[in-house]
Amino acid sequence: MSAPDPIAFILNTGWDDLSSNVVETSKLNLLDTLGVAAGGYQTRTSQIIREVASEEFGGAVPMLFDHRSASASGVALAAGMMIDSLDGHDGFNPAKGHIGCPLISALLPVAYQLEASGQDFLTAIVVGYEVGARTSMAQHGTCPDYHTSGSWGAVAAVAGIAHLMKLDRETTRHALGIAEYHGPRSQMMRCIDYPTMVKDGSGWGAMCAVSAVKLATKGFTGAPALTIEHAPEYWADLGDRWYILEQYYKPYPVCRWAQAPIEGVLSLKQKHNLTSQDVAKIEVSTFHESVRLATMEPKSSDEAQYSTSFPCAVAMVKGDVTPADIADDALSDPEVLRLSRAMVMSEDEKANEVFPGTRIAQVTLHLTDGRALDSGWMQPKWDPSCPPSPDELKDKFRKLAIPVLGEDRAKSIEAAVGNLEASKLSTLTEHLFQPINN
Repeated sequence: MSAPDPIAFILNTGWDDLSSNVVETSKLNLLDTLGVAAGGYQTRTSQIIREVASEEFGGAVPMLFDHRSASASGVALAAGMMIDSLDGHDGFNPAKGHIGCPLISALLPVAYQLEASGQDFLTAIVVGYEVGARTSMAQHGTCPDYHTSGSWGAVAAVAGIAHLMKLDRETTRHALGIAEYHGPRSQMMRCIDYPTMVKDGSGWGAMCAVSAVKLATKGFTGAPALTIEHAPEYWADLGDRWYILEQYYKPYPVCRWAQAPIEGVLSLKQKHNLTSQDVAKIEVSTFHESVRLATMEPKSSDEAQYSTSFPCAVAMVKGDVTPADIADDALSDPEVLRLSRAMVMSEDEKANEVFPGTRIAQVTLHLTDGRALDSGWMQPKWDPSCPPSPDELKDKFRKLAIPVLGEDRAKSIEAAVGNLEASKLSTLTEHLFQPINN
């Protein structure tokens, strides 16, 4: 049997090749990503990037949730950074990153220009997830540095766009090569140690993908994408194993590495009917990368999202972690800051050994009465092994979208996504590419 051909998969995968489970998952992933985009709309990052995209990337493509327009590349950049500004989107454990954010951000403006059908758009999403999963593993498996999702996400997004545009094989090869060469090889742990608006590089990756395709269609050439053409061991199960079914989802809008500790705090709080005043100190034992999320007194939402101690303290005080809990005045909550400052974190070899496939943490609450309560080993909620139900993901979408978009508009987006395979993409984009009137 011959080895799978990734470029043939990109160009030739059809609607009839997709199982009902894969189709439904693609719609849920799209809805989840759009909910996070709505939640990220009001961040300072989103405000800045939409302004810059309008000023510097001239064009007639409307921007997500905005009254202004830009080029397709500029719209992809703005959408990717808007989504990335609220760290609540889906992810892929082996990649230590996120496929959906750069992929969907790049697909939306191109599909809008093409007046694509819903079926073509959803098929392109699936193609992008399958290429993104394997490209991410190939890059991480062959490169010593840990790069942001935008690096390999640019290649994944090119795959989806190439499918949408029905490019020929040679143009697709060049576009993939251009995206891999120019994709943002930004160092992820720099953003972990110094959390700022640069985040996971997804917006830059989305912009790179659209630009790479536009260049390739004009005859611009690119070196072959090594992650696709020179890493066959990562592509052997292409078309048989559907990695879109193996994504995780986030119940809380903070880094995935902080979510097992949050679950430990919430489990003990609920089990023992505790209030934050009962707790003198929170102790967390987990893997190295989670310990590096060390900002105890965040001054911005970006810092709070890349912290382990602050969202754990929020969970103990409020019983949940929402976008409002990690932004603006909430960052100065005295009770949250007391527990965040008092957190003790330590690295555990067991947790290191199973990372990144599994992210575990053990939480100990030291109470004011002298007792110590241990959570045992905890995993993040909504991992592929125990995924959320469709209703849970839809409820997450509504909680993020309705406060920003209003109930009617949020319901219209949800309905359009739910019926997308039976309609044109415009039934969805008419609700996405218009401003939010607050």
